[in-house]
Amino acid sequence: MYRRAWLRELNRKLGAFPVVALLGPRQSGKTTFARQALPDWTYLDLEKPSDRRPLEADIEARLRNLGGRVVLDEAQRMPELFPVLRSLIDEDRGAKGRWVLLGSASFELVRGISESLAGRIAFIELPVLQLDEVAVDEADGVPMPEIVANRWFRGGYPEAWLQPDDLSRQDWFEGYERTFVHGDVLQLGMGVQTSTVARLWSMMAHGCGSVWNASGFGAAMGVNYQTVNRYAELLEGSFLVRRLQPWHANIGKRLTKSPKLLFRDCGLLHHFLGIRDRRTLEVHPMRGHSWENFVVEGLISRLSREAPGCRFGYWRTLAGAEVDLIVERDGNTLPIEVKLHSSPVASDLRGLSQCVEDLGCARGIVLHGGATTYAVGPKILAMPAHEMLLGRFDPGL
Repeated sequence: MYRRAWLRELNRKLGAFPVVALLGPRQSGKTTFARQALPDWTYLDLEKPSDRRPLEADIEARLRNLGGRVVLDEAQRMPELFPVLRSLIDEDRGAKGRWVLLGSASFELVRGISESLAGRIAFIELPVLQLDEVAVDEADGVPMPEIVANRWFRGGYPEAWLQPDDLSRQDWFEGYERTFVHGDVLQLGMGVQTSTVARLWSMMAHGCGSVWNASGFGAAMGVNYQTVNRYAELLEGSFLVRRLQPWHANIGKRLTKSPKLLFRDCGLLHHFLGIRDRRTLEVHPMRGHSWENFVVEGLISRLSREAPGCRFGYWRTLAGAEVDLIVERDGNTLPIEVKLHSSPVASDLRGLSQCVEDLGCARGIVLHGGATTYAVGPKILAMPAHEMLLGRFDPGL
């Protein structure tokens, strides 16, 4: 079993805002988390007719009758809710912690919120299970390298994580893909060709870790780059992929201006890459990109929760020097490189060294797949990736 690590953040924001929106991919555990965190609240599922129809009949009367402390699941399915919520909030702006909205399509929910609830709502992005949420197995004697390897291979969707074997997990991901492509995409009503979305999603997996090139994807698929970008926005807005933006600083160097493509969950990435078991992952040509994806996504999740206000990007010069993740907060900038092998040396880290020098950083960090922490020169620290993913190291942000 597992428990989510976002309870403190939820309670903090409920104490400061009348509405909190809990966003994340479908099946990431939002409903389970809300029910565990808020057991005494009224819960309404807007995809369930018996919950939705009374609201549709008279939204204002129904909400007034329910009072506060209500969870509205899949809130983007009913955008007419938002102006009514605004009017109820404005009757008593001092009342906090009244509603929690759950949603799995951020563009639909955020659009409704931006038009009606601006200044009245806080957001929490709930990702799939993270390493620190499944590392409880360490207390039962499971060694940390095994926990890391399992979480990397399986991904973090709760249902996929809990499947008893690789074949069952494969079946779950196939069902997830089909449900999104033939269900969620059509419900979004964006005039999207489901077959094209499916092809792009699969092709993106093979481009994971590379610089985003909409024209290249379009040429391979026989569509224009505008279509590719629109469909990519759909996948990104559903929390399935991320286009990590390049980091720009006024340092007089020519830097890459295109984002880098990542998958929000490495288990889903492995599904599209045909990686069905850990043995296949160990020899797969995308293994290094997958590891980088796993570590970078885990860091973005943890630091977003524990150090609010962080900004994230990656750094790449046109000459090819690259750093996988740049984290900036309150004027402090930390470059982080990710390496799969267990003992990177200075010759492996020329891009990180150049970035530290160019940006004037106090230090850089390389996260590796080994078990030892050591210095690589005066300004670079090498450490096991799990130490930072588990929050056992303070990055000083």
